[in-house]
This record gives sequence, structure tokens and C-alpha cells, in this order.
Amino acid sequence: MSISRSPAKEYSSMPKRAQMDIPLVLGFSDEDKVETIQPHDDTLVVTLRIGGYDVKRVMIDQGSAADIMYPDLYKGLNLKPENLAAYSSPLMSFEGRMVVPKGLIRLPVQTSTDVVEVDLIVVDIFSLYTTIMGRPWLHTLRAVSSTLH
Repeated sequence: MSISRSPAKEYSSMPKRAQMDIPLVLGFSDEDKVETIQPHDDTLVVTLRIGGYDVKRVMIDQGSAADIMYPDLYKGLNLKPENLAAYSSPLMSFEGRMVVPKGLIRLPVQTSTDVVEVDLIVVDIFSLYTTIMGRPWLHTLRAVSSTLH
């Protein structure tokens, strides 16, 4: 994986982004495909630093219009109902059922040197993942995920 820097522009409607002297751009090369079985188009699952903790089983989903937190992470971070802001818009689960969120919480999410404040919608349903990071987070980072690598 190669890392380079490029200029970034701040937008007031985006989540707050920590100021960095040199913005980070993340890239992949053929070397990053070593030891993967091709064709490789599995779900992209990573470890991210969320709320100051290394969080495993984070799904990166370019198709999701929301950033989601599931019960395992909510409990693991020792969050309480009073930590949540109200969020009343229902969501659709993977099974096609309507899900009413428990609330919304803003937490720092770190990738390398970038720290972005993310509004995570907390839902109380089972998932193999702890979190889904979707388009809002990817857009703020100016990132594109690669299932190939």
C-alpha cells in the first residue's frame, strides 16, 4: 500500500475533520494483492480506531448512505442511553425490515493520521460487524474503497 499527500478542501456541511498539515491519500498497488485469492471481491472489513479504541470487524460499504454502530461496539465502548442524541428516521435492515435507531452519537474515527468526527446511528439489531462505515465517512475522507486489495 502506498501513501501520498494531496490538498484537501473543507466543506461546512461535512463532519468536522481534524486539521492536518499534509492531507493523506491512500493508494494500493499490485503488491497489496499478494496472498489474496483472485478474483477477490469479498466484503471489505477493517480495523479502525473509534472513540480511542481499536475496533475490529468494521465493514466499509460504499452502498450505505449511513454510518452505523451495532450493539457489540455500543456496549464495548460503555456507552449509555444518555450519550445518544435523538434520531428518529427509520432504517432498512439487510433482511428488508424496518429498524428504529436507538439514537445518534458523534465519535472520532481515526485512519492513519486522519481523525474525522463521525455521526454514527446506533441500532439494536444483530450483526457480524461492529460498525458500517458508509458514504458519509468515505466522502469526508475523500476516499474510495477497494475490494480488489
